[in-house]
Formats: sequence, C-alpha cells, structure tokens
Amino acid sequence: MPKIYIVDVTNRDGVQTSRLGLAKLEKTIINIYLNEMGVFQTEFGFPYTHHEINYIRANLELAERGELQPIRLGGWCPMRKQEIELAFSETPLQHVNLSISTSLQMTEGKFSGRVVRTPEDNPQAPNLIDIMQENVRLARERGALTIGVNAEDASRTDDAFLLRFAAAAREAGADRFRYCDTLGYDSPMTIYRRCRMLAEEIGLPIELHCHNDLGMAVASSVMGAKGALDGGVDAYINTAINGMGERAGNADLTSVILAVTKSSGLADTYPLDENIDLSKAWKLARYASYAFGVPIPINQVGVGDNAFAHECGIHADGALKDRRNYELYNYEELGRGDPEIIDTGRQITCGEYSGIKGFRDVYGRLEIEFHDDDEARHILELVRFANVHTQKPLTNSELRFIAKYPDLAQQVMTMSPPGSQP
Repeated sequence: MPKIYIVDVTNRDGVQTSRLGLAKLEKTIINIYLNEMGVFQTEFGFPYTHHEINYIRANLELAERGELQPIRLGGWCPMRKQEIELAFSETPLQHVNLSISTSLQMTEGKFSGRVVRTPEDNPQAPNLIDIMQENVRLARERGALTIGVNAEDASRTDDAFLLRFAAAAREAGADRFRYCDTLGYDSPMTIYRRCRMLAEEIGLPIELHCHNDLGMAVASSVMGAKGALDGGVDAYINTAINGMGERAGNADLTSVILAVTKSSGLADTYPLDENIDLSKAWKLARYASYAFGVPIPINQVGVGDNAFAHECGIHADGALKDRRNYELYNYEELGRGDPEIIDTGRQITCGEYSGIKGFRDVYGRLEIEFHDDDEARHILELVRFANVHTQKPLTNSELRFIAKYPDLAQQVMTMSPPGSQP
C-alpha cells in the first residue's frame, strides 16, 4: 500500500513570507524539531544563494554527525544551469527539487516569448521540456541522489501538457513529480482527479504543494494525496509550520497530519509515514511562532489556545463527562497538557552584552557545565553573536545547540557579502 509522507517547506517557502523571515540559527533549530517529529524531509533552503551556503553546509554536517537523522535535507533550485552548478559545487547536497513554471499564463506572462512550452510552439526558441530534462540530468551528474521536478502553477496547466511534462520528467530520471497549486486555485475535487490521473498514467510518486489563497490548502493537499494513493503511488505533502508562506500561506503541518489521521474516509485507510510523532506538534508550533514573531491564532487547529477550550454550558458539561463528546482528538496527542511555570522573580538572560557570571547562571539552570573558563568564554562569545543574529532572547534549545555544536553554530551564523574579504 502506498503511503503519505511529509515534506515540510517552512525553511524554504515559509521564509518567503513577505515582511517576515528566520535567522539561520532559527532555521537550524526548526530542522532539528522537524527531525524529532519524524518528518520525512525538510526543504531547508536555497543552496545556490550566497547567504545560505554556510547554513546549508552546517546542517548537512549536522546530518553527518547524526543530529539530523533520519530526516532528509532537500534544497530548492530553479531550472537554471548556473544555480544548479553553484549548489552542487558549493555544498555536498544530495536531495533537490528543481522548479519551472508550466501553465500557459506563466509561460507567456513570465517568459514573454523567450521560452515556449514545447518544440512545436517555436523550434528556434528554448522550450520547457528540453530545459527541464537538461537540468534534471545535470543535477544527477553533479551528485543528486533524489530529484523532484516541480511544475509551478500545475493547477492552471492543461491536462495534456501536464502529462507530457511529467512523462518527460520520468524519462529524464526524476524521482518525484511536484504538483504545485501555486495560487491555491484547485479545489479538493479537481486536485484529486488530476493527481490520480498523473499517478495512473505516469507512475511517479507525487508531491502536493498547495497554497491557501482560497482557504483550501489542507483539504486540497489531503485529497491530492488520496488521488495519488488511489492511483498506486506514494504521496508527499508539502507543509509549513502554522501555515506560514507567501500571501495566505501553505498547508499547515499539524492540520495536515490531523486530517490524514483523524478525518472520516482517510483515517485508518490511507497510511501516514509511521515515523510521524504528533506529540512534538505543540513544541514545534510555539517555537516557529516565536521565531517568526507571529502569534498562533487562537482558533488554530490543534495548537491554538481555544483548540480545547469550552465555555458554553452544554459543551463544557459534555466534555467533562467524556472528552469525545466535543473533542475529536486528545490534546495530549499534540504534546499539550503540561502546566507552564512562569518565573515571576529574578531572571538572568543571555544577550549580546552578557557577562560570564550571568552566562554561567543561565547554563547552570540548563545543567550544562564547561570544562574550563576558556570553553565558557568561547560559548559566551557565540551566545552574544547569536543574540545579535536572531535579534531576540535565545531559547533553551538555541542555547543547548550552541553549547553542543559551537563550531557549527559559528558556521550557521557566519555570512559575508559576495566579494568581501574573509
């Protein structure tokens, strides 16, 4: 039986949210949390972008050291030779998704005749089929172990060309085909039909990348996955923590997992990757909220403050008698339920101007000891830089990471503009 896997794109698509972003240290902690949650793959960045390269290298080194295992670290590249060459020459990347637009609207609206969709459209102009196949083969030659081909704006691409493009991707050696509902245009019915069609006629595993412009990203994602599984192939749903992403966002990670495992018609019928640990959802959602600086909506699925709140007499009475009366799933399944202790007395924090005594107090409360003063002062200096790097108080997870992997923390936080002296 084919399965549903999760490919989280918070660190690639989520960080493209206008007016928001994440520091490289925060992206690293998110990768660690996603790994703890059992997510199959994190699309962790842009390996051809200068300011990402040290972060990409450091996270791949974390995988080598066993910290980021078994999660896969996947990069994203446009279908351009220069960027693909740079990604594989500058980083030891192994997994990549290559993206190009396929709809008539985007082909004409973005390329303005410089690129056509098929050789028949204009034999003298570059065409999408050839460009895609050349870039897939190039990535494989440069060392890619797995390659996903992204059809940007697939939901507005006609069936005939979409099938031809996907077949050409399979012929070129692609491992997966990413169906991108780039504008959130699909409905659950249309994406089911088209993904089943692709699965049955092409046979490649299908990724579902849905945006939330019409409020249907989660519904379309799970129905697209159902279409893929009904067509006989695995499905890989792209998610983002707390639904972050461009415009109205991407499919929310927690909502997708709950929809697959709890909803009528999907639960117990369409298997989700058994490595998923939903109990990490609460911690991950709260960290992403803090890192992005975006509060979790009070009515957010599973992790919002009101997700398990009852006030109406009938509801409160029913929930107290048997939580199943008014709660579809248990809050403990998401890692919720422990009381939160807030220290209202003296607080010592670490920041860019911290001294050694306060620093030792903070790490002492984390039960982390240093071998000598030199090590302590080295970690203190990194903590100071980290505070400048994130521009917010450091979390316990960030402090622990810096102490455990000081060399990689330094690499993650190191950026220099192109052409600058080392």
